[in-house]
Amino acid sequence: MSRLAVENRVFGTARWVVIVVLVIVTLFPFYYMVELSFVPIQDLLLNPDRLWVPIQDFTLTTYQNVLKSTADGGQGFAGFMLNSAIVAVSTAIITLVVAIPASYAVARLKFFGQRQVSTLFLAVYLFPVIIIAIPLFVGFSALGIRESLLGLTIVYIAQTIPVSVHMLRSYLKTIPVSIEEAAMMDGASRTRILTQITIPLAMPTIVSTGLYVFMIAWNEFLFALLFLTGDRNLWTVSLGLSQLAGGLEVSKTVLMAGSVLLTVPIIVLYGLTERALTEGLTSGAEKG
Repeated sequence: MSRLAVENRVFGTARWVVIVVLVIVTLFPFYYMVELSFVPIQDLLLNPDRLWVPIQDFTLTTYQNVLKSTADGGQGFAGFMLNSAIVAVSTAIITLVVAIPASYAVARLKFFGQRQVSTLFLAVYLFPVIIIAIPLFVGFSALGIRESLLGLTIVYIAQTIPVSVHMLRSYLKTIPVSIEEAAMMDGASRTRILTQITIPLAMPTIVSTGLYVFMIAWNEFLFALLFLTGDRNLWTVSLGLSQLAGGLEVSKTVLMAGSVLLTVPIIVLYGLTERALTEGLTSGAEKG
């Protein structure tokens, strides 16, 4: 057997071993979290190290407890998820509405300081978020919108617009200018070019940017704690989960169920948008 054949066989086997190990390391914590969320607390206390639970031993009582309102003796996660959904969806939509034309202007239009503006958007992330936390806390308190989902949404929009503009700008610069020039020769305006040509071609990165913004708003904890901790009815999922983790009277099965409720919407959303990403890439190639 030649040396090349031996190397191909060894590296081919090693590749699959590495893939399997990485998959196990990545998926096992999530599997164990999901399993514990369906296990009765009595079974967990008797067998805390059990890695496989028969289906007949599963229970939905834990999720019922987590989702029920506090008035009914639950943890109120249904309300937390609704608050998070309102904030995350609003943040993603408004951020894209602002970032798409802004990134197009930075990528295509010529104006004084164009390169510096693009760098400035990215430089925002060089500073720790905690620096602006106190000024925002004081300012929003003066405006009367600190303990509100509106104030939290404004903070997230201000955080995500710079990086969204940078991400979209980088992709828009890869779209051939000749396509837009041909449309201008046919009398198309900038607005028509943006809505009918540029946005369809850039749909893959628009979807991925929207998903990225949604994930930031859904998982963010610092500002949710700073602004909403005084009103439980306004808590988001991440804030509610942190309170579960800090409670001695809360069982680990309840904590795991809350963690699943925090994680699953992101996984489902990614699964739905993955198809949109693929279709967007294909349609962009055809139009290009």
